[in-house]
Amino acid sequence: MLIFRKTMKTFLAVGDCPVRNILSRLGDKWSLLVLISLSVNGTLRFSDIRKSIGDISQRMLAITLRSLEADGLVSRTVYAEVPPKVEYCLTKMGEELLPHIQNLVGWAVANTPNIIESRQK
Repeated sequence: MLIFRKTMKTFLAVGDCPVRNILSRLGDKWSLLVLISLSVNGTLRFSDIRKSIGDISQRMLAITLRSLEADGLVSRTVYAEVPPKVEYCLTKMGEELLPHIQNLVGWAVANTPNIIESRQK
């Protein structure tokens, strides 16, 4: 007879843990909203992204876009015009992430009443 021992799965901060790495970048307050806005609206200029989110500061949007661009999820295109025109859009990898984000958004919408009720208890 074989006896199996149940071992705990851990997520230690050893090396580059992909779970910690990705969730720390996407789990901030603004990244998912920027990705959703670009998904719904398509290619947008900086000011349009800011308008679509509403309560994000110019500084935080710039930081968030730089981070998403560095991760390869958002593409930035600069046009040689006066004044300069800059547009942002999702990359192929950003588009591949969207179904997962949409599942999370759907879950959040469906479960928000229950979560609010639980918080009030």
